[in-house]
Amino acid sequence: MMGLADDGGLLVPTEFPDVRSMLPEWRSLDFTALSLEIMLLFTSGRIPREGLKPLIERSYKTFRHPEITPVNSLGGIHILELFHGPTFAFKDVALQFLGNLFECFLDKRNHPLRIIGATSGDTGSAAIHGLRGKKGVDVFMLHPKGRVSPMQELQMTTVLDPNIHNLAIEGTFDDAQAIVKALFNDQDFKKKYYLGSVNSINWARILAQIVYYFYAWFQVAKDDSEQVSFVVPTGNFGNVLAGYYAKRMGLPIDKLVIGTNENDILHRFFSKGEYHRTELKETYSPSMDIQISSNFERYLFDLAGNSAEKLQHWMEEFDRSGKLTIEGELLKIAQKDFVSARVGDEEIVRTIRNFHQQTGYLLDPHTAVGVNAAEKTDIQTPVICLACAHPAKFGETIRKALGAEPELPEELAVLENMETNCKTLPAVTESIKNEILETLEAQSITP
Repeated sequence: MMGLADDGGLLVPTEFPDVRSMLPEWRSLDFTALSLEIMLLFTSGRIPREGLKPLIERSYKTFRHPEITPVNSLGGIHILELFHGPTFAFKDVALQFLGNLFECFLDKRNHPLRIIGATSGDTGSAAIHGLRGKKGVDVFMLHPKGRVSPMQELQMTTVLDPNIHNLAIEGTFDDAQAIVKALFNDQDFKKKYYLGSVNSINWARILAQIVYYFYAWFQVAKDDSEQVSFVVPTGNFGNVLAGYYAKRMGLPIDKLVIGTNENDILHRFFSKGEYHRTELKETYSPSMDIQISSNFERYLFDLAGNSAEKLQHWMEEFDRSGKLTIEGELLKIAQKDFVSARVGDEEIVRTIRNFHQQTGYLLDPHTAVGVNAAEKTDIQTPVICLACAHPAKFGETIRKALGAEPELPEELAVLENMETNCKTLPAVTESIKNEILETLEAQSITP
């Protein structure tokens, strides 16, 4: 529930279970049953099987596809569709679960929970839809004003439940993320007002995402030892980190292919060992317009041989200079699991157009980054590309590629005529903090 640890670091499991012997038994399970088996390995008995099972089932009843995360095979690639949840984005998989998990724990505690989050687009709407109306929970969601797609903004701001508070900041996603981190590092404020996180720094989100790597592998691998590779469009490193953890648990994964847009800090790290911050660019794949990947610390902890001291040294150097460089044996270790590719805006448009012409299938801009990245890498094993969002959420880019915007699903079409609620604030931590305090005071909530 705390998200960020008290010392400003991220929470990780003390160990990862080896599940290779369980793969034959799990192969026949549906998505919810597989979720239960994987999640129970990490709960230390805090939630018994009979309590966790209905919670998981309730989380995925909101999905439009019976398989939750189906695999669509076409054009020589397998597309793992992660956009069948309420907000048409992969983040629903984790955040529908997380909302119910919060409610489960709050039932046992006599205090509220104040969720503070930052979004580059999809996290915000998924979190809001996962937590709207939840008893004892208030959500303060920050998004960079004018830097999310119009549809992503509507998905957030048309939710008028009294526990949902949308805050547009006059800055970038990295600014929003830095404000959230600063609020969590204010220990007095965090404890007095019971702050919680829904961003991908929250371990439960990573846990829920591990499941669909296993589920997709079962759909594609012909036997219990066949290796496959996953291509993951990523900005914040959370989605691909879940795949890395699945590999650590024994899932037969060959390579994890990181697809970045022009904000290519992760590509530069895995190709040259240079995690160097540069100026943020606005692109056609806005959910990946990120220069500081908040989940990357978790991977660096592994790379540092689980040395907190070494990780702290690396992060302090990065905070000071905006640069972290690794080389030699460490870079070789990183490249053993990961390969990467950078995809520009014109390549995104061309990939959407070509893939549609060849297969009749419509990619969203982020998934197009993944498909293009797969084409740029020499992968010999079967390839599964994560499809992160429904293309209708990015109509302007689809129009550039195909000459017309995609037809909107009814659930999205109705948003354009709905009332909205959002407040614009400067990208200053103190301004956000004051807004939170004034909101809680107006609700006559005493901490």
